[in-house]
Amino acid sequence: MLIRAHDDASADEDRWRSFVAGQGFGHLVAAGSGRDVPVVVPTQFILQGDTVLLHLAKPNPVFPALAENDQVVLSVAGDWAYIPGAWKAVGDEDPRIGVPTTYYGAVQLTGTASVVDRPADTAAVLREQLGALEPDGDYVDPIEHDAKLAAIRGISIVVTEVRAKFKYGGNVDEAHRAHVARQLAARRGPGDAAVLLQIELPDN
Repeated sequence: MLIRAHDDASADEDRWRSFVAGQGFGHLVAAGSGRDVPVVVPTQFILQGDTVLLHLAKPNPVFPALAENDQVVLSVAGDWAYIPGAWKAVGDEDPRIGVPTTYYGAVQLTGTASVVDRPADTAAVLREQLGALEPDGDYVDPIEHDAKLAAIRGISIVVTEVRAKFKYGGNVDEAHRAHVARQLAARRGPGDAAVLLQIELPDN
């Protein structure tokens, strides 16, 4: 993805980690070797330190691709909203010539994937996921799901590179960002509240 200097948050670890944890869902991309197109898998995941953990059904086409090439990208995007061109105009500026855009956050985690195949190890992945997603849940330990464990495989990804983009009007001044924020607050559409929290204003 294109990341301009005013959108680059790759070095802001607290921000991109908070975003990734808040989304919790992304697309795992495995290029494989010699394929016309990569394998792209939508999936739930958790990030623990520099390791991503997830699990998938054994027939998932990502596993042959991982056998060919263990380098993957987990793409996470969200907190987005369409910004009409008229919202980009303040004061005496002509709203008819405002340029529309979309505000959004996106993080791409590149890393090395390892397949977790033994039932006991897959249960450990599930245990970590459940602990993060349902910390107060009342459920049996995953190891008790004998037959079901045989039908899935875990994946552990050691993250080696992070590319983070937060496109929320960083290229314009405070007056223009504030005007967009007021419009988002008034519209209250899907995603507007999440985007509003991301726009950098003095009282944010």
